[in-house]
Amino acid sequence: MTDTMFSEITPEVEALAKLCANASSIDPSLYTKYDVKRGLRDLEGRGVLVGLTEISDVNASYIDANGNQIPKDGELFYRGYNVKDLIHGRPDESHFGYEECAYLLLTGKLPTEKELSDFSGLLGKYRSLPTGFVRDIIMKAPSRDMMNTLARSVLTLYSYDEYDDDISIPNVTRQCLQLIALFPLLSVYGFQAYKHYHDGDSLFIHPPKEELSTAETILYLLRPDGKFTPLEAKLLDIALILHADHGGGNNSTFTTHLVSSSGTDTYSTIAAAIGSLKGPKHGGANLKVVRMFDDMEAKISDWRDEEAIEKYLRGLLHKEEFDHAGLIYGMGHAVYSFSDPRAQIFEGFVERLSEEKGLQKEFELYKTVERLAPKIISEERMIYKGVSPNIDFFSGFCYRMLGLPEQLFTPIFAIARIAGWSAHRIDEIAINGKIMRPAYKYVGDHYDYIPIENR
Repeated sequence: MTDTMFSEITPEVEALAKLCANASSIDPSLYTKYDVKRGLRDLEGRGVLVGLTEISDVNASYIDANGNQIPKDGELFYRGYNVKDLIHGRPDESHFGYEECAYLLLTGKLPTEKELSDFSGLLGKYRSLPTGFVRDIIMKAPSRDMMNTLARSVLTLYSYDEYDDDISIPNVTRQCLQLIALFPLLSVYGFQAYKHYHDGDSLFIHPPKEELSTAETILYLLRPDGKFTPLEAKLLDIALILHADHGGGNNSTFTTHLVSSSGTDTYSTIAAAIGSLKGPKHGGANLKVVRMFDDMEAKISDWRDEEAIEKYLRGLLHKEEFDHAGLIYGMGHAVYSFSDPRAQIFEGFVERLSEEKGLQKEFELYKTVERLAPKIISEERMIYKGVSPNIDFFSGFCYRMLGLPEQLFTPIFAIARIAGWSAHRIDEIAINGKIMRPAYKYVGDHYDYIPIENR
């Protein structure tokens, strides 16, 4: 079989695809008839309660004022601590908080100076791949999608682990710590391999430095000279903190619980979570935001012309602009209504970096869209709750200012979220509950078997 044949959709496949599509149609009214919570959500988009957690709390509740529910600013807590306080508690640019948050998510407590130093040192020691792994695994058949490369690398690490299937808490903790340490290497090295073999760029593989934080490691590995400013590293560190966890119900974390409940190994579980995060409805949303802004900037000559911006935004909702999907990307969230606390925290730091990079004009365009979009959406759509910018609205712009290639936008999310996935995996194993098995109701017909010669 040739490479072309492997990817070819033949007429035979086309015919089978039509049969598959016809066999996969369910009358939408049946979901209402049988009170099916499609997508594990109710009619207002709220998630169906399927578990309990003490790891993180997504608080988007309402203030009850004289019988009227008034939405309040959203809040995000890690193990009971407000993420806003975790970030602003140590504002100096020499302090990096992602490791502190990873320790908190895993252990349930804030580390002392010594505990944090020991934990960071442990991650530094684990930040080393098995001999020959870069050459034999990452350099072979590099994928154009770094999330696939990351998942393949994680699955392959199973082969290097003497205690691969041991799901005791100490062994799973060891595996999770190693994955937290290795995700930056697997992601950046995968990107470097792809750029070399597919685009002909020079190949450079910096060996990791134990003393660097996770944020510093990403920038050091990615840049040919390994250099970065304190503000660049600090902003990337904040992005990692804000993406480290988001309750147990988001798609990739729920995948972690779901797959862990089967009793499978850590590598299979985390690879499944990576597959979930890859989806454009989950981890790939910030790519849509920056590409939407690229399209907007190309079509609007004066970025201060609010009338032109408003016309473009309405065109998005009418499926006349960008990808014709009818969406203003980066606006709205499944849980938050009044505000996404991650976007609120991030915005000020992004503004500082835009000043350092001389991109204030671009930042002001983001601010204008942030102000206009909720009003336009409320006028054009029937919505059950408020709309505000989510973390994806600013993160792609931030990553571009940091010089991060678009292929690494979603892997950066995974590098952050592996801390949360690890905490939830350990949580699921410690509970030792039943394998998750939601129900699906059969609504098709029953038939008598027909011998093949009579069909």
